[in-house]
Amino acid sequence: MRRAVSGFPLTRKVVDRFVAGESVQEARAAIERLRDANLSVTVDHLGEETRDASAAAATTKAYLTLLDTLRPLELGGAAEVSVKLSALGQRLDEGMALGHAREICAAAEAGGSTVTLDMEDHTTVDSTLDILRKLRADHPSTGVAIQAYLFRSEDDCRELAVEGSRVRLVKGAYREPASVAHQSKGEVDKAYVRCLRALMAGQGYPMVATHDDRIISVTELLASRFGRPVGSYEYQMLYGIRTDRQEDLAGAGHTVRVYVPYGDDWYGYFMRRLAERPANVAFFLRALGGK
Repeated sequence: MRRAVSGFPLTRKVVDRFVAGESVQEARAAIERLRDANLSVTVDHLGEETRDASAAAATTKAYLTLLDTLRPLELGGAAEVSVKLSALGQRLDEGMALGHAREICAAAEAGGSTVTLDMEDHTTVDSTLDILRKLRADHPSTGVAIQAYLFRSEDDCRELAVEGSRVRLVKGAYREPASVAHQSKGEVDKAYVRCLRALMAGQGYPMVATHDDRIISVTELLASRFGRPVGSYEYQMLYGIRTDRQEDLAGAGHTVRVYVPYGDDWYGYFMRRLAERPANVAFFLRALGGK
């Protein structure tokens, strides 16, 4: 399947649009292009679900190399990294994952940057938030993603909406059971708005991850309601998705951060995006057509 996706010109074109290459040099080139368009980035070295200590250490090293590569660009907070704790050995040993995450946070901080912890399936939420609390003791700018479709997420957003807390709000893409997550698009959208309201009403720094113009409009209404100036929150979008909208928002003075995935595990990333929700297939095909 990987050979088919890689070799077929149409699917390879889609992959190239949504993944910024396999090497750190290719990722840097993509980041420089985004910088020139006045866009910030959060960079993900692809890979997750490792149960091998050496693989977790290799992922940590890859992030340290990435941060070293980006340091000469002097982007500061305009270039952060996104980290999946499962790639650092979370399911193998939570303490090991925490140690690796501390190394990455220290390296990011040394370059004036930050780290955001990606959120994975619902079984990892408590562990991820526990590691977040420990990281913030020494690295208070560490951010976290919260998935709005989980029933628990509105309460999590309220607890996290404190001064200095950076929270990326996403709808959620893992296939979760009805016992823990909303299933219909309408309910997920409503849950997202409730979580967004909790974050915008708080004292933290919301990172609104959406490509939905309706959600963007709601964000602006909530910013007005709660007296939030431009710069007290940001928008985040995926690499290769709605680039025109990204540039429009940045041109209006908003911070727009692009989620930039790279690495040789692109096949897993690409296929998971398609497999997690059937609607993603149509979404990627529309994006290929520039819609």
